[in-house]
Amino acid sequence: MKDILASNINSLNDSQKEAALKINGPIIIIAGAGSGKTRVLTFRIAYLISQGIDPFSILSLTFTNKAAKEMKKRVGELVNENEARNLRIEADKLGYTSSFTIYDTQDSDRLISSIIKEMGLSKDSYKPKQIRNRISTLKNNLITVESYESDFDLKEYDEIAQRPLFGKIYLEYTKRCFKSNSMDFDDLLVKTNELLNKFPEILAKYQDRFRFILVDEYQDTNHSQYLIVKML
Repeated sequence: MKDILASNINSLNDSQKEAALKINGPIIIIAGAGSGKTRVLTFRIAYLISQGIDPFSILSLTFTNKAAKEMKKRVGELVNENEARNLRIEADKLGYTSSFTIYDTQDSDRLISSIIKEMGLSKDSYKPKQIRNRISTLKNNLITVESYESDFDLKEYDEIAQRPLFGKIYLEYTKRCFKSNSMDFDDLLVKTNELLNKFPEILAKYQDRFRFILVDEYQDTNHSQYLIVKML
């Protein structure tokens, strides 16, 4: 692995090498689009592993499936494929099984459309994609159904937007996802926050495990994502 890494490391420029080869202490990389930030992050992971650091102590975060697959592929090309590891969320603590389904946006839109139809609501006022985006925004700010219902400003916003029953749709959507052992993409963040907040022993376990935390595209981090990184 060291030979493969050494032959590739020379493709980095001096500034990239400085970031990729640094082991201890915090680093922030600021550079324009297409300048190789993700590439540097990938090399740094490979370099850490080449220095004998346990792969299980390295947490690399990126916030789209496409980017995660690409990063895993790149790391796999630089190190033994078996050393590129994934962490499974301890879903049973929150009432889910480990085989929970992950809803994509189309799955969410279908479920929301079904709920709107069953409630006899107009799709002109309650457009499924708009409802899904509204739910997503609330979840990314860790606003649960209960928090929403107790917030006058949030409810007034939806009344002005001519969707006063949004809260009931949000509640029903949440109930049905849980009943079907499913999470949408936003739930993966919401439930991780819930897990780390409700179970300090689990938080402590991951804080102890992850000695190196690397975040790709940090400027795009939303509130929910930021809190997870901050807790770890």
